[in-house]
Amino acid sequence: MSRSDDVLKVHRLAHTGGSAALLEWLAARLGGWTGVVPAGGPGAGAEREREQAAEEAPVAAVRGAAELTARGVRSAVLHGDGSATLLFALDAGRALAAVLPLPHPADAPTLLADAAVPLALVLRAEEAERREERAALAEARAREAVLRLLMGGQLPIAHQIAEALRPPLPDPMRIYVAECRTGRLAEVARLCREITGGRAWVVRCPVYVRHLIILVPADTAAVSADHDPLAGALTATAPDCTVGVSGELDLGQAPTAYTQAFHALAVARGRDERHARFGPGPELALAAHEAGADWAGALLAPLHAYEPRRPQDPGGQELRDTAHAWLNFGPHATRLLRVHRNTLAARVRLVETLLGLDLGRLGDQSALSLALRLTPGAGRGSGGAAPAAAPELDAVLRDPRLTAWARAHLSRLTGPDAPAGARTTVRTWLEHDARLVPAAAALGVSVPGARKRLARIEAVLERSLLQSPSVRYDLWLAHRAEELAG
Repeated sequence: MSRSDDVLKVHRLAHTGGSAALLEWLAARLGGWTGVVPAGGPGAGAEREREQAAEEAPVAAVRGAAELTARGVRSAVLHGDGSATLLFALDAGRALAAVLPLPHPADAPTLLADAAVPLALVLRAEEAERREERAALAEARAREAVLRLLMGGQLPIAHQIAEALRPPLPDPMRIYVAECRTGRLAEVARLCREITGGRAWVVRCPVYVRHLIILVPADTAAVSADHDPLAGALTATAPDCTVGVSGELDLGQAPTAYTQAFHALAVARGRDERHARFGPGPELALAAHEAGADWAGALLAPLHAYEPRRPQDPGGQELRDTAHAWLNFGPHATRLLRVHRNTLAARVRLVETLLGLDLGRLGDQSALSLALRLTPGAGRGSGGAAPAAAPELDAVLRDPRLTAWARAHLSRLTGPDAPAGARTTVRTWLEHDARLVPAAAALGVSVPGARKRLARIEAVLERSLLQSPSVRYDLWLAHRAEELAG
């Protein structure tokens, strides 16, 4: 093979296969070991990659690279017992080394010299790519942290982080939840930024890998029940893309907006246009705020006053965030909180102990869900006790405003569009703590049959039942309020 052929091969491998392919070919071509080693010895490289390269390289190559630096030369050949080490400086702190048995090919020095320049260039390109990937990962994690802060009601810190990432968080806003194949999420995010003039705040959902959460300024475009230019443009990117849109809310109501968008997404899956806006209907938190604020504060007082024994243990706010995530996402909350499943289970048990609840029961889950929606985030633990005269949940649910909300909320289950037996199906499902298997047995149908019934009811309610966040807590509270109304 001529030198020109070798040079063409080197450049082709550097372009198509990167440094690994080029070094592998050099080793096969020369019949020895080739690699990149730190030119100042094993401890000279600042990066872990260089130290690892030194650990994997032959001793002769590492010593030769140190000698190269010590003598201040760009290339060297060091002979040992039955082998020769050829070295060529690449850039600051690195050298191309080849350890070849004697006698080595006569063209080895020329080939290595020809390979040094393209190898140095491709190494720099690979390092730049790795830095870019690390920066993208860091930004994604930071955006995810902002999302968690918003869901926990910690707006000042969320604003500070978002200001550094750009754009600022919109207020008021709508939340869009776009669902599509993971390979198209970047395209959907790019299109969203383009349509909104860079004002949309985009974050990948840490729980559902096919979801993109988008906070859009409320004044970006005119939105109605039948017309949403942004949602229509996003769904046009791919035939599998669906979008749910919340109502217009203040940034402090981000958890409510996300839940609305998630429910709208469940409706959008069954529509030809593949996008939907959250349907009209009374909000439980608004209906129950005046009657239930004192009850919610009393129920959560032990949680808000909790002080951990050790600094590394979760405090009241962290336990509150855990409870909120677990109620909304169940075991998938580990992805949002970035904790082990055993840690999640231990925190939920601690919340149960502090509040005196059995979170295996849907009724207690519903009570906690309502209390979290009616109270602000926890402050610093004060060690204080709950108020002595705490109202009961039933007393809250007897309020006429809650009775009116419950009847409006349940009316669709008996309306003209409701499937036959919808009310019975939902009631049975709730009585079995929203578990499909025992509910199906009680209804006398198969588990897939029960799931299909609930899926049809989702379309009527325009709310998600089978995926979290679910409307099951509101349905349980509505049934209980109706029962108490007699």
